[in-house]
Amino acid sequence: MKPNIVFFGTPQFAAEILQYLLEHSVSVVAVVTQPDRPKGRSLEIAPSAVKQVALSQIASTPIFQPEKASDPQFLEELAALGADLFVVVVFGQILSQKLLDIPPLGSINVHPSLLPKYRGAAPIHHALLNGDRITGVSIQKIVKQLDAGDVLEQVPFEIPPEMNLGELERALCAVSKPLLLSVIQRFANDAVSGTPQDPAQVTFAPKFESEQGLINWHLSAAQLHNHIRAFAPRPGAWCWLPGSKRLKILRTSIASGRGPIGDITPQGLVYCGEGALQLLEVQPEGKKAMPVSDWLRGAKVKNLLHSTS
Repeated sequence: MKPNIVFFGTPQFAAEILQYLLEHSVSVVAVVTQPDRPKGRSLEIAPSAVKQVALSQIASTPIFQPEKASDPQFLEELAALGADLFVVVVFGQILSQKLLDIPPLGSINVHPSLLPKYRGAAPIHHALLNGDRITGVSIQKIVKQLDAGDVLEQVPFEIPPEMNLGELERALCAVSKPLLLSVIQRFANDAVSGTPQDPAQVTFAPKFESEQGLINWHLSAAQLHNHIRAFAPRPGAWCWLPGSKRLKILRTSIASGRGPIGDITPQGLVYCGEGALQLLEVQPEGKKAMPVSDWLRGAKVKNLLHSTS
């Protein structure tokens, strides 16, 4: 008998997985997502991506949007559903032990890294920033300690050298869908056991702030290429331009060459502490993303070194 699940999730990554589970006849008895928030430049109140999927696909299914998932009344409402399993995919709140203890089969989570590597909120960013060649997806039992539960399934993924954050998120989302479905189906047939994580191999991946996207041209071209990939397309790696304007750098390639650090050639080649970086796509503040050649036609910038000040 297939388990009845409550699905917890908020952004597009989670919404696509919810859509996939519904398409494969997973029994979703409720959806829990973050409250509607202001979005975009207009700051209009808008529902999460997960709520949008739920409204369009399973409109009669309860949707909960608690400000605090630990609220006693919310916990009572969850318990009353009689769900067998909680499935969490980028929900955005810490879940209390009381909540995790509600379903008889426990609670599971999709985590986009090969646990115990990169526990925390930003595993994809850190994999790119560190220039990793391999990452992956883990399905784990949720325990109170951050991302420390037994691993039920894992699938590795090889990262192409030019892949950025947005592209890797989409790739790992695609990997996650059948992996999560297979785990849920296992719960229908038997008790599901996992493999304890090795504490000696634990690393952490804390959330990045947009200010950490500031580019230091004294680093090597390889380091900067990874830095830019890890912040693209959001929140964006950036440097200062004259007039206190920011320039986001969205796509680059590693090149050869030597010159004064920070100098930018008419072709968009920037000299770094070691090697050079070919700029490919940029986004000046207040404008849309564009090829570097389009930006350089109107820009009067000869050196970007002051971006590190």
